[in-house]
Amino acid sequence: MNFENDKPREACGIFAISDHPEAAKMTYFGLYALQHRGQESCGIAVVKEDSIVSHKGMGLVPDVFDPLHLELLDGRCAIGHVRYSTTGSSILTNAQPFVVRHRKKSYAVAHNGNIVNAYELKRELEEAGSIFQTTMDSEILLHLFVKNLHLGFESSLIATVSRMKGAFSFTMLTGKGEIIGIKDPNGFRPLCLGRLNGSYVLASETCALDLVQAEFIRELDPGEIVIINGNKIKSLHVKVPADRSFCIFEFIYFARPDSTFYGKNVYQIRKAQGRRLAAESYVKADLVMPFPDSGTYAALGYAEASGLPFEMGMIRNHYVGRTFIQPTQSMRDFGVRIKLNPVKELLKGKDIVIIEDSIIRGTTVKTRVKALRELGVKKVHMRVSGPPHRHPCHYGIDFSTRGELIAANYSLKELTDILGLDSLRYLSLDGLLESTGVESPEKCFCKACFDGCYPVTFDDNLTKDCLESA
Repeated sequence: MNFENDKPREACGIFAISDHPEAAKMTYFGLYALQHRGQESCGIAVVKEDSIVSHKGMGLVPDVFDPLHLELLDGRCAIGHVRYSTTGSSILTNAQPFVVRHRKKSYAVAHNGNIVNAYELKRELEEAGSIFQTTMDSEILLHLFVKNLHLGFESSLIATVSRMKGAFSFTMLTGKGEIIGIKDPNGFRPLCLGRLNGSYVLASETCALDLVQAEFIRELDPGEIVIINGNKIKSLHVKVPADRSFCIFEFIYFARPDSTFYGKNVYQIRKAQGRRLAAESYVKADLVMPFPDSGTYAALGYAEASGLPFEMGMIRNHYVGRTFIQPTQSMRDFGVRIKLNPVKELLKGKDIVIIEDSIIRGTTVKTRVKALRELGVKKVHMRVSGPPHRHPCHYGIDFSTRGELIAANYSLKELTDILGLDSLRYLSLDGLLESTGVESPEKCFCKACFDGCYPVTFDDNLTKDCLESA
């Protein structure tokens, strides 16, 4: 049972390294740093004697890999993947990287994102004779690539990326030891380039570069394809729109706070969101607190700007796994209580402000607020460091229908009553954009879940129940 179903989930994290004597081990550490982006499955693929071998499994990185696995994966070039899944797809078959052979050549691919025209592409490929091994849209890249190889290697990559619509970053590995990094034309999903001595590194976030002590070079441009062969690197580009569409939820929730995008540190931006939230919706109270860990950094900013004391009113159990033995019926709200427990002496009789980064379905918030009321908290105010989610995401986040979003179905007053709060306020969209500190932010980010303006068109009937995203 997953007790975090009130938080959005974005799938996945990718890492790659070229020409390194301990490529698998470096990839292992890179995936360890990206574990927050996917906790259901993981895998590493390496080039070994002109072929690609891999090891994949269900679970966390240290559970799937041990020293023997890494010793057997003794190639000099590697790619890796950590994954969250959408409902019903948490199976080993869909774990990545995917490895295929075509005309005595091997290829592997790892993917983060969602291809919105996957249904049409899969139908076209199957009619032409392609046989799919998984239910993942990620596999489409490999089928398109080998189909286009008659154009030449580089032209095949360009033709393949040009056919796919949506939000995606890929790393790809060839049996010759080439590593390819791909970023979609709108730049939805993050992918950065680094260097470790003479080896190039690709990663979803800069925190992975930090862990392996690689030097950050730059983020890939939207629509960029980088081909790494040993210590040589070449960039290709496909046509891109005028505006970028980087997922702004990376700054609000997904990314690790020590990562950097657009030259801006995530930790500092979350504090800025909290400061702006205090300016927009101050409320008198005894203290400010987060539900750790999601609201912690915005809560620090809110406390700083409001002058209210910051307290850790909830203590998190860091040793809780994703699956529990089911408790008896008498143990009410077990899933919430096992992870977070209130500090009774600190909170009883107080007026408190809780900072959250998002409210998606509202179930967990409602249960936690109820527990605080039973504890004797006088007033519970909630402030959210992003605007209300009123529109589904079709680009790889796991709320794909409007009915899942509580803010899409109720007014602010109704929400306040449903969640058992004394007051509820959200950060404005303008406040969120300005908090990033990015120049011309309205031209840089995808905000579709907030404003319903989708930067990439899609057929709503063909994006549901077709292929699963990665």
